[in-house]
Amino acid sequence: MENKFIIAFAQNLKLLIGDMSISEFARKVDIPQQTISRYLLCQREISLTNLCKIADYFDEDIDYLIGRKN
Repeated sequence: MENKFIIAFAQNLKLLIGDMSISEFARKVDIPQQTISRYLLCQREISLTNLCKIADYFDEDIDYLIGRKN
């Protein structure tokens, strides 16, 4: 399943989450902790709904999150 967008998303999400715990972040964006963990491990492709939630939370461009833009 690993493709360049999934890998870039996982890397960018790790950077954005920073020192926050995965469980705390999951609560803040209303996405299950296990789902966030799978995104970070490149084990699950993100849904458009969850991608928008995360982009809105960090006020980031979706293209940045998936590695299409720096």
